[in-house]
Amino acid sequence: MTSLFTGRGANTRGRAAAPLSPLLRLLVLTQLAFNIGFFAVLPFLSEHLGQSVGMAGWLVGFVLGLRTFSQQGLFVVGGALADRYGIRPVVLAGCVLRIAGFVWLGFAERTWAVVGAVLLIGFAAALFSPAVESEVARQAVVWEAAGGGDRTRVLALFTVAGQAGAFVGPLLGALLLAVDFRTACLAGAGVFVLVLAGHAWLLPQHIPGRERVRVKGGARLLLRNRPFLALCCAYGAYLLAYNQLYLALPAEVERAAGSQAPLAWLFALSSLLVVTAQLPVTRWAGERLAPRRSMVAGLGLVAAGFGLVAVARPAGWTGTGGLVPAAGFVVLLTLGQMLVAPVARACVPDLAEDGRLGLYTGALSSVSGLIVLAGSSATGLLLDSGLPAAVPWLVLAAVPLAAVTLLPRRT
Repeated sequence: MTSLFTGRGANTRGRAAAPLSPLLRLLVLTQLAFNIGFFAVLPFLSEHLGQSVGMAGWLVGFVLGLRTFSQQGLFVVGGALADRYGIRPVVLAGCVLRIAGFVWLGFAERTWAVVGAVLLIGFAAALFSPAVESEVARQAVVWEAAGGGDRTRVLALFTVAGQAGAFVGPLLGALLLAVDFRTACLAGAGVFVLVLAGHAWLLPQHIPGRERVRVKGGARLLLRNRPFLALCCAYGAYLLAYNQLYLALPAEVERAAGSQAPLAWLFALSSLLVVTAQLPVTRWAGERLAPRRSMVAGLGLVAAGFGLVAVARPAGWTGTGGLVPAAGFVVLLTLGQMLVAPVARACVPDLAEDGRLGLYTGALSSVSGLIVLAGSSATGLLLDSGLPAAVPWLVLAAVPLAAVTLLPRRT
């Protein structure tokens, strides 16, 4: 096994990238469609829960963390099922559940109903996302082995597609919110109806080279894989920091602007940066930084984003000027994401047991989901604690810095 964080892609540097296979193109477009439907709703969920449903701040944080846990935390289930049954049935089942969850959320008015809908929405992604992501990673390794280029470039393109969807989704959601939140939910469900129909038609019944394995037998080896578990913990700390786009950022925008209207544009800014800069950044980092150094640099940028708001927050700026630190936070967080996320995913195939890539891909997100579940409730309390304005943001800046210490040095 090659070293996880040193020189893995050096043998493919400088080569012209070969065209992607039809399956890889389908999977990349799948990520685009998933995120259009998802982000038409998610950025506006915290405001809906706080104002329309009337939840307290800590409960909003808990529900958002619960959504992440039911998605990220249960990825290991979806990944194991994809290893056992193939990706087609798992993806189709996930789409059906996501449609049902969005419809339910649109009509939910009580806390228990919101929690049920959020759990269903999250579990749907726990089925289809690890199936798609593990197959993208596996196909990226095949592409790299055939001389197509560094596998990280494929994962970066996958990220670009997802962020393109995250760019279109909030804009669509902002337009639909002019009607109401229910309309946005139903539109999100409609997107997944189209995804379900398209994949029922186009997704192959059997993918060459993908061998199905029995469900049991992989967890024990996974739990003994210390470098992989260290990567999971570091990625989880990063994801907790990144998820502040949905909790800390809306609170800051509300304070500065008096409403969350600018939030859609900040999400659009993040997505536009990834769409335009992810591939050049990945190429630049691949030529100059070993994978571990790339992740360290990315986590440093994320910490700097929180630090920027912490420095500016005591001044209490409002209006357009008050949104400048929030915009800087979004830019730095997004640049950090570009360096961290594709590299982390590209490292998983080097650590996974044969035939267990779905399980390992799911476990990466499951550990992250547990960390986010615990951290989101704590963050909600932190933001409502009445501490000096800079303190919550300084505490959040420490999270990605702690993640640097968790990164494994080699396999």
